[in-house]
Amino acid sequence: MSNKQPLIFIVDDVPENIQIAMSHLKELHCDFAYATTGEQAIERIVATQPQLILMDVMMPGMSGFKTVELLNQNKATRSIPVIFLTARAESEDVVQGFNLGGVDYITKPFKGVELRSRVRHHLELYAYRNNLERLVEERSREAELLKDVIIEAMGEMAEYRDPETGSHIHRTREYVQLLAETLVSRGHFCDQLTPEYIVLLRKSAPLHDIGKVAIRDSILLKPGKLTYEEFEDMKKHTLFGEEVIANLEQMAGHPTSFLSCAKEIAGSHHEKVDGSGYPRGLIGSAIPLAGRIMAIADVYDALISKRVYKDAKPHAEAMKIMIDGNGTHFDPILMEAFLELEPVFHQIAVRNLD
Repeated sequence: MSNKQPLIFIVDDVPENIQIAMSHLKELHCDFAYATTGEQAIERIVATQPQLILMDVMMPGMSGFKTVELLNQNKATRSIPVIFLTARAESEDVVQGFNLGGVDYITKPFKGVELRSRVRHHLELYAYRNNLERLVEERSREAELLKDVIIEAMGEMAEYRDPETGSHIHRTREYVQLLAETLVSRGHFCDQLTPEYIVLLRKSAPLHDIGKVAIRDSILLKPGKLTYEEFEDMKKHTLFGEEVIANLEQMAGHPTSFLSCAKEIAGSHHEKVDGSGYPRGLIGSAIPLAGRIMAIADVYDALISKRVYKDAKPHAEAMKIMIDGNGTHFDPILMEAFLELEPVFHQIAVRNLD
């Protein structure tokens, strides 16, 4: 337990019973709070957040069972352990108490040593559970942070091959999140673009070009136009990216929603809705939504960015090229959202210059 004394909340319509319970438990060095009605108990338990509740069953008005039922409906109080402390000893009452989530059921009259022992036991269990949950949350946060760092590093592996594209993954990550959120606000793809999926999309975006690590420098860094054969090799970065992520899935032992999303983006962000893209020539909705979103973010950013083989285009010129690709390269529904976001995309680009 923490240094702070645990709080035990006692609910009984007879004040003498509350005093008896407190006298038996005082050597546990706990703080106490109480209520004499169910309605009063609910209000005070929400406010005080005790570590344990001792609940009488037979009370005028709201019964102890009904009180616990309502406490269970409140996220703030449903996890507080409840010991039923009552004169009702019928087996059906005991069963009902445990069915409501009670951790124990003590019948009156009780012995002080029994009450102390059971209360001490459940306070220790509660403290242990809370500490375990806290450790799990800390480890989960650490694991999530480590995953984010690894994703960032993997994404930058490809970008560091080209020193002129250092901020590309940061910009495109912002773009895809904005596009996804705007699509939802416009009523599109709401079933797929849940808040959880949009987080996955944002985190997966840096891996879209991870396959470029397998492309030769003579192609990747060539200052001029690629030959047909060189471009065919360059196209393979999409398949290499899928393979890298598939290998990660294999090492993980099972597919994960994050890796599945990343694999879709890596493999499909160069597809075009008219079927002229690569690597598979997918048409329209056959292209994964994540890939269609990434295509807009990736092409816009490539147009406004300087590369070893080209100069950066002004925003206005880039927008003209994007609009020309509406319905052929890009999904028209996504383009409507992109056009709405045009000034925001431009602000992100200016704010995150290479």
